[in-house]
Amino acid sequence: MRASSRSFAVVASLLFAPSVAHADTPSKPTGSRTVHVVREFWHLVNDVHTLASGQGQEPRPRPQAVPAAGADGPRISLNDLSDPTEVENHLRKAVSPKLEDTRLTVTDGSAHLGDYSVGSTETHTGHLLVLRGDADVYGRLMGNVVTVEGDVILHPGGLVSGDILTLGGDVRDMGGEIGGEVRTLRSTTVLTPASAAEPEPSAIATVARRAAGVIGVFLTLSALGFGLVMFGRPNLEVVSDTVSHSFGRAFVTGLLGQILLLPTFGMLIVGLILSVAGILLLPFAVIVYALLVIVGAVGGFLAVAHAMGETYTRRQLALGTLLGSPNSYRYLLVGLAALASLWFAWAIFGWVPVAGELIRGAAFLVTWLLATAGFGAALLSRAGVRENFAGRLIPPEALTDEYLWATPQFGVPAARRPAPGTRTPTKGL
Repeated sequence: MRASSRSFAVVASLLFAPSVAHADTPSKPTGSRTVHVVREFWHLVNDVHTLASGQGQEPRPRPQAVPAAGADGPRISLNDLSDPTEVENHLRKAVSPKLEDTRLTVTDGSAHLGDYSVGSTETHTGHLLVLRGDADVYGRLMGNVVTVEGDVILHPGGLVSGDILTLGGDVRDMGGEIGGEVRTLRSTTVLTPASAAEPEPSAIATVARRAAGVIGVFLTLSALGFGLVMFGRPNLEVVSDTVSHSFGRAFVTGLLGQILLLPTFGMLIVGLILSVAGILLLPFAVIVYALLVIVGAVGGFLAVAHAMGETYTRRQLALGTLLGSPNSYRYLLVGLAALASLWFAWAIFGWVPVAGELIRGAAFLVTWLLATAGFGAALLSRAGVRENFAGRLIPPEALTDEYLWATPQFGVPAARRPAPGTRTPTKGL
C-alpha cells in the first residue's frame, strides 16, 4: 500500500507539475518541485526494494495505541536519544515477544503500534514511540520521535521540535523542519523473537568434541614431524639430542628466548626503519622473523617428542619387549602419543568440576615446559646445525641386538645373548 500510494504521488507530480507551476497561486519554485519529485521517486525505489526483500516478514499491525503498563510494568524514557544502542537495549527488554500484548509506559510521551500520523492542523505534545509502523508528521510534534521497523516521514509544513531516532528504518524529510538531531540504525533486533537458548552439551558430547580436537592436533603434528624426518632428519636428531643431554640449559634458553621475542622484534623494526634500504626490506623481514619463530617452536616441540620416543623405544628394545627396528618415525609417534595422552585425560575427565581444571592445568604446564625446552634446544643448536650440546645416547654402530639385549645406557659393555634352549651358568655351579 505504501509503495502504491507513493507511485501515485510521483505520477501526479509529473502530470500536474507544469499546470501548477503556471497557476496564479503562490507555489514553490520549479527547482524545489523537481527535487521533491526526485525524492519521491527515490523513496519509491526503496519501498519496492523493501517489499521485494521482505515478503516473508510479518505484516504490520493495525494502528492502535499501546496501553500503558502498571506501576510495576516496563517503563522507558525517550528524553535522551544520544546513544541509540542503549535505547535499543531498553526497548528490547520492554517490548513483549507478541507485539499485540505489549504494555509499555513512555515517560512524558506515548507509544503506538502500526502507522501513526500527526495531521496538518494537529499538535502532538510529548515524545512519540512507533512500533512496526511509519510516523507521518504533517503538523507539529513537540518532543522526540522513535520508530522501530518504520520510517519518520516529515511532510512539507511538518515540525519535529526534538530528536529523531529510527531503528530499522529511515528519516525522510520532504520539506519539514527538525529542531534536534537525526540518528538512524539501519537494522534492529528489538522486535526479533529471541531464539531458544541452545541446551548445554552433554558430558559425552563434550568428551567427543575435545577428543576430536586432540586427535586433530596429533595428526597435524605427526604429518609435520614425518615431513621433518624426511627432509631434515640430521637437524631433528641434533636438536633432539640437545634436549636429552642439556635439558636444563635448553629450558633456560627457551625461557629467555620467549621473553626476548618482542624486544628483538622491536629492535629489528627500528633498525630497518632507520636505514633507507631497510624500509624496503621491512615487510620481508617481518615475514621471515615470524616464520623463524614458528619453525623454531614447532620444530623444537617435535624434537622433544622425538627424544621422548627414542628413549622409551630403546629401553623397550633393551628389555626385549619390542620388536622392530628403531627409527625416527617410530620415535615421533611414540613421543607425540605420550604428549597427547595428557590432553586425552583432560578430554575424558575435563567435565568434572575440579578435577577437570587440575588436569587441564597440568597438561598445559607440561606442554609449555617441554615446548620451552624444545625451543631453547633449537636456539642452542642453531636449528640442528651446531652439535656442541648434542650427543648420541649410543653410538650408531653399537645398535645391535646383542648390545641392546644387555643395556644401551651409559656405555655399559654389552653381553652376547645366549643361544636358545641353553641355560645361563650360575655362579658357584
